[in-house]
Amino acid sequence: MSGVLLKNELLAKYTSWRVGGPAKQMYLPEGKKDLIQFMSALPKQEKLFWLGLGSNLLVRDGGIEGTVINTRRHLKEIQYMDKEQIYVEAGVPCAHVARYSAKKGLTGAEFLAGIPGTMGGALKMNAGAFGSETWDIVESVEMINAQGQVTDRMVDQFEVAYRSVKGYRKEWFLAVLLKLKKGESGKSQQQIKALLEKRAQTQPTNKPTCGSVFKNPEGDYAARLIESSGLKGYQLGGACVSLKHANFIENTGNASAADIENLIEYMQQKVFKEHDIRLETEVCRVGVTL
Repeated sequence: MSGVLLKNELLAKYTSWRVGGPAKQMYLPEGKKDLIQFMSALPKQEKLFWLGLGSNLLVRDGGIEGTVINTRRHLKEIQYMDKEQIYVEAGVPCAHVARYSAKKGLTGAEFLAGIPGTMGGALKMNAGAFGSETWDIVESVEMINAQGQVTDRMVDQFEVAYRSVKGYRKEWFLAVLLKLKKGESGKSQQQIKALLEKRAQTQPTNKPTCGSVFKNPEGDYAARLIESSGLKGYQLGGACVSLKHANFIENTGNASAADIENLIEYMQQKVFKEHDIRLETEVCRVGVTL
């Protein structure tokens, strides 16, 4: 194995909220073949957690008991295939996929520029932005299990819904084949620029956040419900409801994961009290509470 194995690595360095305790160990694979070799040598009962850009993720202050696979900058292959298809490994940032596709004269992936994560994370939760969702453009995926065995799976083998993908157990997304359409490179690049400008105007992109905290309830918006409950700017410890977009929580500089989680729960309680709607979290909460 030619990757790097880190012990007791603090995960706050790898999450967009800048919080999180240590991982028992973290593996930085050299590439796909190296990762397969590493996983095949792990004990059968070893707990595994995959980490990309660390967005849409709250790692608790006690950290993660197990092995963290860090895909960012490691599973980084992206390749143009025949028939308007692009092969993308799990560690490639979504924004890079959008730009790469546009440069190749393909359309359909522009919305990925608005997703602050990797393709692996986007596949896991069917991430979406600007009215489009990840699995709208998926042709097939490569999955890897805890023994390092790789399997190709088609879209119809999964149950895909809003911010939800089911149909697999003890497997992780290794790569995806995206099915796009021929377009005009310049037009796609202009669309990406416009989407990013809109995102910068409406979201706190220059602050430590995880992206959207809550799913939108059917027929409504989480941000509207939070704002109308008087929560914009509300702060617990170092965690604060963003003044720019109410569905974002900002780390003001010294937040703990517990501060953020307590604020999430308070927001749910307040919105339920005011509107009788229980907001569901979009952010993934993992790890041990101190």
